[in-house]
Amino acid sequence: MGVFSTIHRFREAGEAANVNNVDRFGEPARSLFTSTKVFTLHHRIDITDENETVVYQAQTKFPSLHDKTDITDAAGNPVAHIEKKILTLHQRHFITMADGQRFELSNELFHLIKDISNLEGLGWQLRGNILGLNFELYDAAGNVIAVIGQKLLSIHDKYCVDIYRPELEKQVVAVLITLQHMIRDRENSAAASSSSSGSN
Repeated sequence: MGVFSTIHRFREAGEAANVNNVDRFGEPARSLFTSTKVFTLHHRIDITDENETVVYQAQTKFPSLHDKTDITDAAGNPVAHIEKKILTLHQRHFITMADGQRFELSNELFHLIKDISNLEGLGWQLRGNILGLNFELYDAAGNVIAVIGQKLLSIHDKYCVDIYRPELEKQVVAVLITLQHMIRDRENSAAASSSSSGSN
């Protein structure tokens, strides 16, 4: 489904790049895949390559009021740190790369991803299609950096990302992990709202 669908662009490792992505942007320079693992004391996301080898890991300790998440490479070296701002009308996450670069991703809580989200500090834009579970990342000049696809109905919360600017891979991974947290928060808020409405 992932290879031939022009709507849902998710694909598993080992499958060819999505036809819609190739038609619009060409073959990606590299593709990565994520799978969420939930444990008692922490929430972990493994980021693997085409050979299903872990190249990055993201870990969030619970309880964590600010949803503090650390991303490391396969050798355990720091890549990025992510924190959520609380007490705000927008979903806002601050991202600090290991080299000191800082930027943030924000969106209205109940309108993720409606049209365009700006990555303040980078000049990038994240353009999304929540119905198609697809997201495209562009630089300040409007050139594509990466295309993200989410798997439909997956208990392991799987994503794939086709990267067209490999020199920006670590920033792309940080954006991908932040996006996953934002979508998860949105789903949890929607579920809580639905449960509250149903009990009244």
